[in-house]
Amino acid sequence: MPDPLFDESVSEFGRLVAEEMPGDNAAAMSVSELSSKLKRMVEGEFGHVRLRGEISGWKRAASGHAYLCLKDADAVIDGVIWRGAASMIPFSPQDGLEVVATGKLTTYPGRSKYQVVIERMELAGEGALMALFEKLKASLAAEGLFDRARKKPLPYMPRTIGVVTSPTGAVIKDILHRLADRFPSHVIVWPVKVQGDGAAAEVAAAIRGFDSLPADGPVRRPDLIIVARGGGSIEDLWAFNEEVVVRAIADCSIPLISAVGHETDTSLSDFAADLRAPTPTAAAEMAVPVCAEVAGTIASLALRTERCVRRYHERAGERLSALVRVLPRRDALLGPQRQRMDDLGGRLDRALERRVTRARGQLDRSTGALRPAMLGQRLEAARQKLDAAARHLDLVHPNRPLERGYAWVEARTSGKVIGTADAARAAGAVTLRFIDGTVDAKVERPGGKAYPAEKPEQPSLL
Repeated sequence: MPDPLFDESVSEFGRLVAEEMPGDNAAAMSVSELSSKLKRMVEGEFGHVRLRGEISGWKRAASGHAYLCLKDADAVIDGVIWRGAASMIPFSPQDGLEVVATGKLTTYPGRSKYQVVIERMELAGEGALMALFEKLKASLAAEGLFDRARKKPLPYMPRTIGVVTSPTGAVIKDILHRLADRFPSHVIVWPVKVQGDGAAAEVAAAIRGFDSLPADGPVRRPDLIIVARGGGSIEDLWAFNEEVVVRAIADCSIPLISAVGHETDTSLSDFAADLRAPTPTAAAEMAVPVCAEVAGTIASLALRTERCVRRYHERAGERLSALVRVLPRRDALLGPQRQRMDDLGGRLDRALERRVTRARGQLDRSTGALRPAMLGQRLEAARQKLDAAARHLDLVHPNRPLERGYAWVEARTSGKVIGTADAARAAGAVTLRFIDGTVDAKVERPGGKAYPAEKPEQPSLL
């Protein structure tokens, strides 16, 4: 016998085409309609949720949005942080961190999955914060940012000190007062936020700004930098644990003192700095020496230098006195020379007297030679020599032959004396100069044959 229930079921599931059944009020919905209803319901019921879980699969897209999963021991939920909210997170999210995320639950219709849109994310207690601190510390230490080899020595007496801190807190006043008390120096304050959003970026920018100042620019480049902040909770000091601040300190070429919080507080900036100060006031004491102590040291060194110089002077005096005692006496040293000088002086006097006597004799003899009679004789002899020279000159005067009837011939054009017949023929026109005047003449024909020279009569040897 057939089971009516079984038969009815077989007929309901076995239909090929969906049909409206009598009494059925559940109309078929599309997937999109169901997804939209689910989205509205989920967003209405869970418009504000706070989830505690561990970050897993953290990923930041090129658009700036971040995607992650929050999980605990039994469940996992996807999450998304839009770009605006992601930039406001005060720490660097990493896988494994336990956080408390605040946002709303929504669905993603494309894949029928629900996810939480995170608007704010915080670490789940100080334990998580310390875990992040240790993890970041280990990561940066592995890069060598905390190595002792990177530490730079502090200048003993910096002329300019740069301070990176809040301009309105008590820290800057303590630093300035302490510097003024110990050793007045030129201080440049770079005001920054030391807590809250954007504080880490401002601190890092201030450190890099000091480091980029030129040495010869209008603003003095600090010889030393102090990064300071007063005490507070680990959340308040967290800006100095941010990676951007630690890297800025490690890259700074100027010696830097980290003075963040109190003595019991420790930040990553302390490890990266060249020196850690327990308090901002202690940082000012470490930065400069005490002026009075410096003055006392200088005075002590000056006194020791003076004593040293005096000691050398005294020893030199003692050595000089010892040398004076062994040196010969002046009279003993100069006696022979003085005696020789007296001897030479006497000989010089006698020589001068003989020289004067001899010169006086020569003078007397010369005076005798210069008597008037002798001068007259010498003058007459000279006059006779002069007359003889005058007569000789008169005899050899060119006009003497002219007085005896001779004439000299000279060329009319050049005025030169002609001494040969060839020169007369060559001149053509000549001038005959007589004693009483000149006559111009002209050579009309060549001269005849020259007279044969008389041959010397040589007697025959036969």
